[in-house]
Amino acid sequence: MTPDTHPPRAGRREWTALCVLMLPLLLVSMDVSVLYFAVPQISADLEPTGTQQLWIFDIYGFVLAGLLMTMGALGDRIGRRRLLLVGAAAFGAASLLAAYAHSAETLIVARAVLGIGGATLMPSTMALVRTMFTDPGQRAKAIGLWSGVMTGGIALGSVMSGLLVEHFWWGSVFLVNLPAMALLLVLGPLLLPESRNPSPGRFDLPSVPLSLAAVLPVVYGLKELPSEGWNVRYVVSITVGLLFGALFVHRQRTAKSPMISPALFRGPGFSPALALNTLSALGMMGSAIFTTQYLQSVLDKSALEAALWSLLPSVLIGVAAPVAATLVQRGAERAHVVTAGFAISACGYGLLALAGTDSLWLVLAACGVMASGIVVVMSLLTDLALSSAPVDRAGSASSLLETGTEFGGALGMAALGSIGAAVYRHTMPDTAPEPARETLGGALAVAAEMPGRAGDALATAAREAFTEGMRGAAIAGALLLLVAAGIAVAGLRHIRVRPDTENAGQAEKLSPSGV
Repeated sequence: MTPDTHPPRAGRREWTALCVLMLPLLLVSMDVSVLYFAVPQISADLEPTGTQQLWIFDIYGFVLAGLLMTMGALGDRIGRRRLLLVGAAAFGAASLLAAYAHSAETLIVARAVLGIGGATLMPSTMALVRTMFTDPGQRAKAIGLWSGVMTGGIALGSVMSGLLVEHFWWGSVFLVNLPAMALLLVLGPLLLPESRNPSPGRFDLPSVPLSLAAVLPVVYGLKELPSEGWNVRYVVSITVGLLFGALFVHRQRTAKSPMISPALFRGPGFSPALALNTLSALGMMGSAIFTTQYLQSVLDKSALEAALWSLLPSVLIGVAAPVAATLVQRGAERAHVVTAGFAISACGYGLLALAGTDSLWLVLAACGVMASGIVVVMSLLTDLALSSAPVDRAGSASSLLETGTEFGGALGMAALGSIGAAVYRHTMPDTAPEPARETLGGALAVAAEMPGRAGDALATAAREAFTEGMRGAAIAGALLLLVAAGIAVAGLRHIRVRPDTENAGQAEKLSPSGV
């Protein structure tokens, strides 16, 4: 392919196939939050213990995060479409099992299988987008849509859960997966092209347990820190995960046929895109831990009301990624647009830092501004990372991006959550009962048992302390994103995306003179 040759542009078939791919992606992202409103009915029906209830919630995300790299590498070897269809069948079967589960143990197993299916669907969809859209402009738009659907699905999941549980039984939150998966199984073989690495080498089985041992303890520890603080158990968990992470990296560098090829990181755009994408996920999830509690516990909205209000920021999310792709396609520097995205998100955190205890519209506006900036960043960085990776390793590249997103989200919740919790404890009066000084939920529970004005005073103090903690975390988030903006403008300014070639990644690094 000569420099002047343009890659073939996607037609109606490819765009229709993209719409089909959006269905499993939407459902996988929705399943992160789809149980929010079903818990009371599940508790009454299945009577799970406290530990079982935690596993019902958490096992989906843990299995998903732990298997992303394995499934991405497997898709490169056996075919991304094949893995996608196998995952869709598993996801549908597990959804049916979960919907009609008659015990907590069965529901936990079903949620684990849903996590396995989700781990096959996410990197496969992204890798197929990479192979279907070879024109850089079209690929950027397609990935922008992918990012918007992925982000919006998490918010939509809680709303869908509330509406279904209000009118049907709790198992209905899983049955909605079946029509989409059936449609994918029917249309996938007709519309989706098969793609794989033509010479992948042997699959490195020892890397599978190493990757699980690296990812799961770190994600677990980071997700638990905000609720219980720097407990020794969670610090040890993170440390163990990091040690196994070092062993995993060593294995990939020394194995003859590694699961994740080090060649991926030799693409000049891949490593900075991966690192910045992780930071963007940190910014996104670091705010979510506060805003959901703010709507429910500070503004006293019901869970369904809070979920419905939280959909409003999605309007800006749906516009942001396509606009960013259009700007880059029309000649704007990718580094500048990514930097602007980080700056916009920092402004969103700045707005959040101005919130009081009765600032519904300000908080919603802050969430919209913040999320739109992050979606701009994530869509352009995803496009850059996939363009930098060889086509035959698109699955592995996609899985690394998704794993980085999981790490970034967990780290954001841990870091900003810890800042907010520290400010909360410092702001609460020393005379408050110990449970009230730990969390807002604990304070409201104690206040509900206190008589008259004393309970109202404690609840008011707790809401003000929580808002103060949210403001402190927002300032930290804004500073972090401004640092990320500086890294982006320095690290991406000489990297360009060029049309597909046959054997290499698509990003190239230019000298300061642009040559």
